[in-house]
Amino acid sequence: MRSRLIRTIPCVFTSSISPPKYRNARTVPSRVLKKNLKTEMEKPYYVTTPIFYVNAEPHVGHLYTIVLTDVLKRFQALKGRKAILCTGTDEHGMKIQRAAEKAKQDVRAFCDENFSAFKRLADSANVQYDHFIRTSEPDHILAVQHFWLMLKERGYIYESKHEGWYSVSDETFYPPSAVHLILDPATGRKLMASQETGKEVEWTSETNYHFRMSALRDRLLEFYAKNPDFVQPGSRMQDVISQVTSGLSDLSISRPVGRLSWGIPVPHDTSQTIYVWLDALINYLTKANYPFQVPGQEHATGWPADVHVIGKDIVRFHCIYWPAFLLALDLPLPKQILTHAHWTLGREKMSKSRGNVVNPFYALARFGSDTMRYYLVHSGGIQDDSDYDNQYVIKCYKHLQGDLGNLVTRVVRGKGWDVRRAVIWARRETDDSAEGKAHVEALQKLPTVFNRRMAKLNPGSAIKLVAAVVQQTNQYMQQAAPWDLAVPTDPHGVPKEDWQLSVSKKVDSIIYLCAESIRICGILLQPVMPQRMKHLLDLMGVDEGRRTFRDAAVGKDVTYGVPMVEVGRGREGVVFPPLDSDL
Repeated sequence: MRSRLIRTIPCVFTSSISPPKYRNARTVPSRVLKKNLKTEMEKPYYVTTPIFYVNAEPHVGHLYTIVLTDVLKRFQALKGRKAILCTGTDEHGMKIQRAAEKAKQDVRAFCDENFSAFKRLADSANVQYDHFIRTSEPDHILAVQHFWLMLKERGYIYESKHEGWYSVSDETFYPPSAVHLILDPATGRKLMASQETGKEVEWTSETNYHFRMSALRDRLLEFYAKNPDFVQPGSRMQDVISQVTSGLSDLSISRPVGRLSWGIPVPHDTSQTIYVWLDALINYLTKANYPFQVPGQEHATGWPADVHVIGKDIVRFHCIYWPAFLLALDLPLPKQILTHAHWTLGREKMSKSRGNVVNPFYALARFGSDTMRYYLVHSGGIQDDSDYDNQYVIKCYKHLQGDLGNLVTRVVRGKGWDVRRAVIWARRETDDSAEGKAHVEALQKLPTVFNRRMAKLNPGSAIKLVAAVVQQTNQYMQQAAPWDLAVPTDPHGVPKEDWQLSVSKKVDSIIYLCAESIRICGILLQPVMPQRMKHLLDLMGVDEGRRTFRDAAVGKDVTYGVPMVEVGRGREGVVFPPLDSDL
């Protein structure tokens, strides 16, 4: 049944306001240039997840997407920039309508019940989202209807008969060349399915509204040429360009109410429901306050998005359809789209019918949010699929224990030295051995290279760089062996005071470099493991106001060294405590 709320919300926008036009930069008033520059500088970093269908429970792929997005947001905040993260649920369309019918529930009640699982997932994973949108909310409905009317006003919408193969699961039409006959192994039933996704399709013939996407082919190609890094990784950018180059067909963007009643009605024709993907994509604008942006301050709420983070299965919708919709209205396009690969289980694609879906809530409850966040970012695929296994999570965690965890314990619990003393004295006179100089150089390079890899939207590559530096620090400490130097031995005739001072300086210089490595690596890993890294930095006595990206440089902080929390004994107080079970 169609929601009464959806039927009764009016769309009051029938025209758009165009900004003043200037022929060239010389004719632009200086006050306008200054205002635009200030606005651009104040634009928040805006990053989004796709909105998730509420027809089924969340899986580990949803968790991966939302964690990747949160890491990108937190890194920008670490650099001192205001950052906004938008996530939420997609609650319209045939898929949701049929799922509610199958559950024998009113569709509105079905959505109200199921959306909370995705919000709970974000909370359980310690995701700092600023907006959690539901496409059934009034502000989104208004934004979608306004967007539709603007497309219609510009001549991009027309009515026509449409025939084709429709996939309810994918919520899209496929041409005859993109479907084939298959045998369902679970039921033995023959059916037509998408060659791309393997999902069942059904033949549909109906009259509906179409979007003139074919008219935007050249503008899309021009945009791609000017923005070669628009889609990441680059291989998928090339796939998108190839698809558009080969030609675009006009897109069916509504369904008759008789077929689809659960959705946003076409504002000038309530016998039609707006296509779920047009509806869903506009969510990114809705939470950027569209269409209510204040003139001159359009960027204040974040648009255009800096990054959309999506799975590789929805590239066509985000990298072709979405830019086309925005170009049609001359709206700014998102700056980049990060398309990540999928998770498999036993090297097979996860599927509810196969019973091989990983429940993310169980994983989070067992391993904790920081452990899962690190594992997913470290081992998850951007270009290629990754295989999930609890043993892989445990192995990854044990590497953290043995490398970073062990390093912290050695430094803060050492009996023959004092970290605070080392910070005070050794920063003036660091280890001048070849190993010490090499270690300083590695630490100096780390923040720059880390930042570069994050800018390329590859957090996994960035944290592997940190892991390598941690390993190098362990090797340096093992080779320098400050615990041997700190043990009193016969000074062989050297005055005792001079000998002690010399040994103390050597020990301090070693501990200082190790402490600096821990501090810098701890700062950089905060976006991935916020809770564990807080404890690490507390153990190192790093002031909370000195934990920004700017502070992640050798010698930048000279105030730390006195633990803010108990260092503990044995397993107590360690950064990475033992897991309850290795099974």
